[in-house]
Amino acid sequence: MRFWMFNECAYHYHLSISLDSATSPMSLGVAAIPPNTLSLALSYTHASTLLSLPPINNPRTPGRRNLVLLSHSNNLDYFNSHQQVIVPGIMETNVLVPEINRTLYSDIEPFNTGFLKVSDIHTIYYEQSGNPDGHPVVFLHGGPGGGTSPSNRKFFDPNFYRIILFDQRGAGKSTPHACLEENTTWDLIEDIEILRAHLKVPEWQVFGGSWGSTLALAYSVSHPDKVTGMVLRGIFMLRKKEIDWFYEGGAAAIFPDAWEPFRDHIPESERGCFVDAYNKRLNSNDKETQYAAARAWTKWEMMTAHLLPNEGTIKRGDNDEFCLAFARIENHYFVNKGFFPSDSFLLDNVEKIKHINTVIVQVCLLSCCFVHVTIDIHLLRATNAQFMNSVNMILESGET
Repeated sequence: MRFWMFNECAYHYHLSISLDSATSPMSLGVAAIPPNTLSLALSYTHASTLLSLPPINNPRTPGRRNLVLLSHSNNLDYFNSHQQVIVPGIMETNVLVPEINRTLYSDIEPFNTGFLKVSDIHTIYYEQSGNPDGHPVVFLHGGPGGGTSPSNRKFFDPNFYRIILFDQRGAGKSTPHACLEENTTWDLIEDIEILRAHLKVPEWQVFGGSWGSTLALAYSVSHPDKVTGMVLRGIFMLRKKEIDWFYEGGAAAIFPDAWEPFRDHIPESERGCFVDAYNKRLNSNDKETQYAAARAWTKWEMMTAHLLPNEGTIKRGDNDEFCLAFARIENHYFVNKGFFPSDSFLLDNVEKIKHINTVIVQVCLLSCCFVHVTIDIHLLRATNAQFMNSVNMILESGET
């Protein structure tokens, strides 16, 4: 297992990943890395343990891949975007490491959009952009209930990828809006398969962050033969300790000002479990009660999605329709423990996906996704070394 670590809390990092479908190596890139990035010493790894990337000589992959790597002193170095370097500690392999790309890919428009009926109740919105003949990648949005946005397309090289986005049940443009009926993890996994068959995609790369990483893992466990690779950003496994940390007061120590309105929306007599108290209000027969609870729930999450305030994200909490879907669906999944049969379901089923090349980007200071994950990844490595040997892990401080 390899660790790369970035430390610059004041910036919002983005990730672009490329997978060579012919040879199955994973190339990793991070965009939006500013000059003069701060460094953080790592006491638990050494530069010689960095991932050995294959030579960048695949004619099917246009453009250069991007990499941030550790220096000889175990600190992060910032490399000029015109440089190519050899990874310290693996110089004998003569592997050239591509330079950093400091921007996301350009805005693009879909070449195809549509609505797909996936049950008697639900119809999901989907879109395709990038290269129609490219390597297919499906983007799984967060929440649950967050929906997709045009900026999600910019993670991917549009010349290389056939980029597929869809709004999960009840979210975004999917209908009915904010509907909880027939809305479970297993329903979403079935929808992904229905969409894959509809688009005539034999197999695809799966990219997910936060709740999207939960769904990516669950889908890959259920259909490992359909997944060419995974990119998991800000891993969240919807376990009790993770939900308790974020919604029952743990993260309040980091964001006390944002916590107060979330807390104060609930009477003191019901603060023994905020998730249950909000569930009662989000499912009230009174629409204004629903909206008020949805605004409070969504504002808390939008204000804590970044270490430093991000006005664009916070403003999403001003849209009542977005708030209603986001809060109702997310709370619905949390109350039902992700509809998993056990708290450790995803970790217990790693054996089924040990062959899948995977990149993990973990954010050290992202309040809702970082807690306990590093420890659990170490445990996972100890219990299933073969899977972890196929995983490249990045620890990052700041939201990706």
